Amino acid sequence: MGTCAISGGVAHLGDRDEVRQIFLAHAERHHVPRMLPKSHPIDAFVKVDRYLPGCPPTPRLFMALLEQDPNFKPAKTVCQDCGRRKLKELRPQHLLGFQQGEVDEEICLINQGYLCIGSSTRGGCGAPCTRAGHPCVGCRGPSDTFIEKESSAWFSSIEKVFAAMTDIPPEEVAAGLRSPQMALFLFQFSDYGLGAAGLGTAGLGTAYGEGQPRAKEKVL
Repeated sequence: MGTCAISGGVAHLGDRDEVRQIFLAHAERHHVPRMLPKSHPIDAFVKVDRYLPGCPPTPRLFMALLEQDPNFKPAKTVCQDCGRRKLKELRPQHLLGFQQGEVDEEICLINQGYLCIGSSTRGGCGAPCTRAGHPCVGCRGPSDTFIEKESSAWFSSIEKVFAAMTDIPPEEVAAGLRSPQMALFLFQFSDYGLGAAGLGTAGLGTAYGEGQPRAKEKVL
């Protein structure tokens, strides 16, 4: 339960060489945690019957899992939960940082130039982040469309959304998705060892079966 328990969360940034170097360069700072040599998802070691991703999972999702409510039908994506308006005529030229600019309360965050990946992230959370003006960072993991595929399919889908809705250069979007700050790595990094070669994350390896897709019927 929870993305950190399932995938390791922020700790998985230590699997990336450039992030590890940053940490090691500041090792003398007492508040920097010691990093393990390698991080692995929990199902690399134990069998998991059901997964409830989220950071954190909402009470509604938690109760739906406990009660096995047949009437609970979560949204397929965070984008469906969000409900912000998409405007064809509003096409940003460049990405904005998470804390840059003044966020319009009603317009889609992609239309405003933010790197939001709610279009292909698993729904059901109610989109509290995007409703509050913070881009979706993928803590619920990929939607059913992508959960049984390699991460390259998830990345490709996000890039296509930005190509359709913005005039942001493709290389700028690609760099943003692969940056150490992006939550595809913050929240899901260890889960995609097999698809890492094309994502600028070489060296993950496939030990303990990591990178194997999870059956979508096991994930709420």
